[in-house]
Amino acid sequence: MQAGLILLCLAYVLSQFFRAFLAVLSGVLGQDIGAAPDDLAFASGMWFLSFAAMQLPVGWALDHVGPRRSASLLLLLGGGGGAALFAAATAPWHVGAAMFLIGIGCSPVLMASYYIFARQYPPARFATLAALMLGVGSAGNLVASYPTALAVDLFGWRGTLAGLAAVSVAVAAGIFLTVRDPDKPDGEHKGSVFDLLKMPAMWAIFPLMLVAYAPSGALRGLWIGPYLSDLYGLSTQQVGLATLVMGAAMIAGTFAYGPLDRVLGTRKWVILGGNLLGCVSLGGLILATGAPVWMPVAMMAAVGFFGASFPVIMAHGRAFVPPHLAGRGVTLLNLFGIGGVGIMQFATGRIHSNLAGADPSLPYTGIFAFFLALLGLGCAIYLLSRDSMD
Repeated sequence: MQAGLILLCLAYVLSQFFRAFLAVLSGVLGQDIGAAPDDLAFASGMWFLSFAAMQLPVGWALDHVGPRRSASLLLLLGGGGGAALFAAATAPWHVGAAMFLIGIGCSPVLMASYYIFARQYPPARFATLAALMLGVGSAGNLVASYPTALAVDLFGWRGTLAGLAAVSVAVAAGIFLTVRDPDKPDGEHKGSVFDLLKMPAMWAIFPLMLVAYAPSGALRGLWIGPYLSDLYGLSTQQVGLATLVMGAAMIAGTFAYGPLDRVLGTRKWVILGGNLLGCVSLGGLILATGAPVWMPVAMMAAVGFFGASFPVIMAHGRAFVPPHLAGRGVTLLNLFGIGGVGIMQFATGRIHSNLAGADPSLPYTGIFAFFLALLGLGCAIYLLSRDSMD
């Protein structure tokens, strides 16, 4: 299983890359095929929404088919096929269609790992293992920054995407050959996602799951690029360096959150405290607009660091899920986490379009304030949750 988990981790590197690389490509895609920031926001939203829409089918497949075939086949068809379509794009809508396919291809890879953790490891270790997989896999976030900018300069964006299509196919084949499905739970167990939706404990967690990852995911995945280009005139490589800083902060945050629930004996207050600091960071980002460029970059890095509570929120909800619904439990939570980013990318694209005008900073201030309001509301509802470590 070690080799299989390594291949799943490589697949998750690809998933992290594909959700974040548009920020670096925003300039060249605008020049070559006329893709405006709102076109790319739509394309980014398509990735997140197709990824989210697949979570319930993926959850069923993990419980009934197993992680091996679920992850390998979807990554082969969606990841490899979508990257190939992106490489051939000649219009903005082609990018949106490609990202939709890539989102489908990436949808099972992290949850396949979480399913294996949930089925084969003690519950108390879930948050640490989930954070480890998320943190290591988030190397894709780093690759989608300065290295991608260099690759685009060397090979062009089409050559870079064609190479990624080949890598996706190779990793999918490796998953099929190395991953072993966990044994099924003993006895006859019936149930569905509706049983999970009937649990009051989950409904205090879902709203924060919906909004906690959205600010860092949306900013790193797209808006950091147009923001720094429009307000500070940064080049593709300079934007790549800024995204590298934010990506590194997100990885550091993931590793920092991972063991804290066991160290402090609580999940609820680790999650709540971190996301409240995320609210403070978003407020600082609004105030830093127009300041020297290092200040908004530092605030975006802080948003990324404190916005990395995803694995601990996942562990919080996972603790209430019965073993025979483990696949559907983790994918339902992931639907909220990833779906929130997709919905908010569509919303922020509209905000950017509606506020565009004489003041180039106004659309971005509106986007940051939107994220701050939603994250604050999610934290307020989460106060009602029951700590799963009680």
